[in-house]
This record gives sequence, structure tokens and C-alpha cells, in this order.
Amino acid sequence: MRRADASDLAGSTAVGSLVAFVLLTLVVTGQDGAPLFGDQDLNAWSADHRPPVALAVARGLTYTGTGVVPYVLVTLAGVVLGRTARQRILFALGCVGCLAAAQAVRYGVMSLVARPRPATAEWATQASGWSFPSGHTTTSAISGGLLLLAVLARAPRGGRALAALLACWAALVGLTRVYLGVHWFSDVLGGWLFALCWLSLSVYALTRIAPHTFSSISALRLRPGPTTTEERPDDSHPHREVPPHPAP
Repeated sequence: MRRADASDLAGSTAVGSLVAFVLLTLVVTGQDGAPLFGDQDLNAWSADHRPPVALAVARGLTYTGTGVVPYVLVTLAGVVLGRTARQRILFALGCVGCLAAAQAVRYGVMSLVARPRPATAEWATQASGWSFPSGHTTTSAISGGLLLLAVLARAPRGGRALAALLACWAALVGLTRVYLGVHWFSDVLGGWLFALCWLSLSVYALTRIAPHTFSSISALRLRPGPTTTEERPDDSHPHREVPPHPAP
């Protein structure tokens, strides 16, 4: 993808997701933090469907959405993107900074909205702080998204399976927050929208502020292909053998 195309796509996605996030935030605050349509039904269903195995899996998944695991993933994303040791260090630091800044902004939004969590009687794990947007959801979506983008930049075809696995992991971490009763689904939706906006802004900034860096990432995907005709560097068309004209 060319830099201009990537910039336009990232900018459009950032604007769209930001508008959706702001509208959802206004709805949540307009309802004084009360559950939105479907929130209570999903939490009630989750509370009634918690067999021991599913509960253990959900707890294991939700724990990977915070703490050291997301920072390991974003560090790995920087290592995957870099070609030299210096580039890997710089990209890793940039990815860590991107995640840390996102967490700080999300915490500010959470404090301003101050939405209460569901009733503690429904909780199947520990939680703290306000509810909107979900911190585990935002953190896992951004860390998984950064690694997903890095994998697709380096191996757009061979990395699809890993990219799909990362997307599923980030989605499941968010859903476990509802399943464990510590968040409303609208909290999770807000986390996904926030993460999508943040990732899109990061890509847009990379294409605009550091175009040479984006070009070097795009160049990682270029591989010389097989040729069937021999071309000279200064020719725009391959040499073709012209049959001799018949004698008069």
C-alpha cells in the first residue's frame, strides 16, 4: 500500500471511530452511567452460564489483557518491524510509548465519565476503578493491533494466520470482561472504538510525520520476483526479437 493510500485510510478510520466513540460516550453520560440496551441481558446470561471450565478459561484470558503481557506484545511488534538492532530498539520504544500513552488517555476519559460497574454480586473476578471504557479491552486491542500490523507489514500473506489469532485474542479478552460480570458490553464496545481510533491515529502519524519510516516498513514486503525476459535498467520495455523483413 502506498503512503498516501495508507494515510487516507488511517485518517478516515480514525475520524469514524472517534465520532462513534464520542457518540457512545455521550449516550453513556446522558444516561448517568445506567446500562444501555442489551447490557443487563448479556450480564444476566453470563451469570447463568458459568460452568467451571469456561470460568477458568475466561479468567485465564482476562488476566492476559493487563500487566506485563500487553507490553511484551508491543515490544515484540517493534522487534518484528525493525531490520537492524537500532531500528528494533527504536520501534520497540515507540510501540511501548504508544500503549502507555493510550492507557493514560483512557484513564482520563474513564475518570471523567465515572460510570459505575455492574453489581458486585455478579462479579466472577476482581476489578477496580470506573467502568467506561474497559481498560482490559482497550489494552489488549491496542497491543494485539500493534503486533498484528507489524506481522502484516513483514509477512502480508504468511502472517495472516497469526494476525487472525491476535484479533481473536483481543476480542475474547474484551468479551471475558462481560462474561465475568465486571463490565457492561457497552464498556467493551467503547474500549474497542477507542483502540481502533488510537491505532488509526498512530498509523496516520507514522505516514505523515515519519514518511521515511513508513517507506522503510513498506519496503520490507518487497521481494524480487522471477522474470522471463531480460531487461536493461534504462529501458522501460523488455527487448523483443524482431523478425527480419523479407527480401524484395
